[in-house]
Amino acid sequence: MRVPELTLPAGAARLIGRLPATPPALALVTLLNRLMARGVLPADMELLDGRRFAVKVSDAGLTLRFAATATAFRVDQATDEPDLRITAKLADFARMMLREDDPDTLFFQRRLLIEGDTELGLIVKNLLDSVDWSDTPLARFMAV
Repeated sequence: MRVPELTLPAGAARLIGRLPATPPALALVTLLNRLMARGVLPADMELLDGRRFAVKVSDAGLTLRFAATATAFRVDQATDEPDLRITAKLADFARMMLREDDPDTLFFQRRLLIEGDTELGLIVKNLLDSVDWSDTPLARFMAV
């Protein structure tokens, strides 16, 4: 099943953009930490320690901010620029996770924007490429 080429309606984006970002950011860091604990996300936390990230879902008006410590990810409440910002539409993030498109393809098609520390961006891109999504609950959707 291919993820359809959809953009969230502007009204939905305005509504989502007004909601607090902490609950979805907490869900994201919880997921990342669980994937790490299960060995699905092979993150070298020494390389990420002290770094701050923002994942922006452009068509949803949502930015999830988190940071890395030497052992885990946590929600980041800071308002200044993160070390790395990754921006895409919701459908493109879904395609990336479902392996319908790889980060390089989306990047060169200008559908995935990576801003900030170039070396950190490469580390994160390689990390995304190395995740075996078949070891996650997302595999149920991939099999459909």
